Amino acid sequence: MNPQSLVWYASAFLLALAVLVVVHEMGHYLAARACNVKVLRFAFGFGKVIWMRRHGRDGTEWAISAFPLGGYVKMLDEREGEVMPEELPRAFNRQSVGRRAFIVAAGPAANFLLAIVLYWLLFMYGVTELKPRLGPPPLGTPAAMAGISEGVTVRAVNGQAIDTWQQLRWEVMRRALDKEAVQLEVVSPQREIGVYRIASDRFDLEELEKDPLRALGLVLYRPRLPAVVGRVLPDSPADLAGFREGDRVLSIDGKAIADWAELAAIARAAVGRQLKFDVEREGRRISLAASPRLSEEGGQKVGRLGLMAREGQGEAFEMTTVVSYGPLESVSRALTQTWDTSVLSLRMMGRMLTGELSWKNLSGPVTIADYAGQSARLGLSYYLRFLALISISLGVLNLLPVPVLDGGHLMYYLVEFLKGGPVSERALEVGQQIGFALLGLLMAFAFYNDINRLVSG
Repeated sequence: MNPQSLVWYASAFLLALAVLVVVHEMGHYLAARACNVKVLRFAFGFGKVIWMRRHGRDGTEWAISAFPLGGYVKMLDEREGEVMPEELPRAFNRQSVGRRAFIVAAGPAANFLLAIVLYWLLFMYGVTELKPRLGPPPLGTPAAMAGISEGVTVRAVNGQAIDTWQQLRWEVMRRALDKEAVQLEVVSPQREIGVYRIASDRFDLEELEKDPLRALGLVLYRPRLPAVVGRVLPDSPADLAGFREGDRVLSIDGKAIADWAELAAIARAAVGRQLKFDVEREGRRISLAASPRLSEEGGQKVGRLGLMAREGQGEAFEMTTVVSYGPLESVSRALTQTWDTSVLSLRMMGRMLTGELSWKNLSGPVTIADYAGQSARLGLSYYLRFLALISISLGVLNLLPVPVLDGGHLMYYLVEFLKGGPVSERALEVGQQIGFALLGLLMAFAFYNDINRLVSG
């Protein structure tokens, strides 16, 4: 990755991190203020403070620290230092169980609220999505054996109406987790309606690591495109080889190229092998050489050049649709999207704990930074959807009943409420040690997966 791309990806990641952490901690801060609890510090990051200002009637410290992976709100608390007698009513530990639970739960709640707002804006503004139109299913796949043909558009999955390819992926994933048969209602280009059923025993949960749709043979329809370059991805093999937008690929290794699909197929099968291209550029014929970079798709090692096809208005109309709704319906859909994503995240975590799903699904900061950079390059709407998804994940993660997380504190408060007294200091100490150990293990898995993805391309 060149320095310019590295700066872009790092900036997109840090911006996302800043937004998500500040929103989360602002939830705690506003809830504490609403309960008249004194806030001593609002910090983004951990470690050495590199910037700090005091503000407000309580002289709250607003700080930025050196290590940006997180943040915290420090409140007045007798367990962490001496408290003046006149300020005891404003100490966090002197609040009722309900108030403390409200302050702690406000952080994850703020993350969910951010996701709802972002989805609401996106649904109102309108998002360009891929149509759920199917290409020819590969031989031997469940879709091929069910008789699904090329060109049909899926309009419902198990009775649930869908409009986009992403919704199709989402519904199929949900059925896979339920080990439920997938029933597709499709409409052909001739406007004929068909219903196809794919039995649940045709699907392996491990395929969630790859591509649930491709595992069933449900592939995206792609119109026949000329082998003309529409975009060259920065720092890709094609970029380094000197490809430009508008280049027409005439042949590869002396073999004439008929369309973009043929070009892509050759590149996919040529990982690490140098290909020689004859290219037409502004009426001139030139030669270029590039070696497809190793990538992973659907669990398979494939080659990627970093080229995107040029699409005309006709092809774009065939493949995409603009999804938008009114303000009220957008609120409803935003709430539903946030709820469904949260539930799916919890269920996948549960399947990982029981061993039904591999821990390879876990991603760390390197992968998240990669997704941040990629989504930012694709445009604002993609970046906002990325922010919404990560915000939900952060909210769900913080509600897990693990000591040191918000969910762990809520678990303690529930025990306190049921027994009529606070949890013992010893129990808190042991719980904190267990919590740090679990988080350390989780981060180790995440970093391992990040490194493994980098090594494997």
